[in-house]
Amino acid sequence: MVIIAAISLANCRVLPKCSSLDAWEAKVRMRERQGDRACAAGQDSNPRRVRACACACAGLQCACAPAGGGVSAEPSEWWRRRGMALRRIQKEYQDLERDPPALCSAGPVGDDYFHWQATIMGPSDSPYQGGVFFLNIHFPSDYPFKPPKVSFTTKIYHPNINSNGSICLDILRSQWSPALTLSKVLLSICSLLCDPNPDDPLVPEIAHTYKSDREKYNKLARDWTNKYAM
Repeated sequence: MVIIAAISLANCRVLPKCSSLDAWEAKVRMRERQGDRACAAGQDSNPRRVRACACACAGLQCACAPAGGGVSAEPSEWWRRRGMALRRIQKEYQDLERDPPALCSAGPVGDDYFHWQATIMGPSDSPYQGGVFFLNIHFPSDYPFKPPKVSFTTKIYHPNINSNGSICLDILRSQWSPALTLSKVLLSICSLLCDPNPDDPLVPEIAHTYKSDREKYNKLARDWTNKYAM
């Protein structure tokens, strides 16, 4: 891989303005370029991607371009946005540790700040009381301008949460704002457990049960909680 990268770099020049990466970003970048074997082996059909990958494999922390011109700033711009997202995510993590929301906890999986796991304790005024629900969280590289992807990994009986764990919640879709934080998202999900929205369901059958037979809905929700979340 190193020999191929060195050959590819013969046609590259380092851009004069490069943004340095902190140790964490460098580690993530190393993992990503190690996984992109087709590019590193020169098998990618797009010359610009091959050049960018070659620079990455050689350990350069900036974009590269052909010696004859045609500068492409896309790789460095992507890392700039990712660095901004990382700083925001790290701050949210510090805030969560200092002042965790009620019934919720969350944090990075290993050293990957863009992938978190969260837990929500079933609210006492809901049929989910006593349950511990796990969620997967993936932050996009342009966070907070795009919402995080949040899904349940624990099965739950709810009209706004389907069997894949997807959540029908407006602030995770059209009503997302950069002013929102993951802490507020988790609190909104807790509120959704207490007060489902059957008029905008992800699972219409459960929504119908909720609206037509609340006692049956509560029993099924408690049964699922006892079976999957305890």
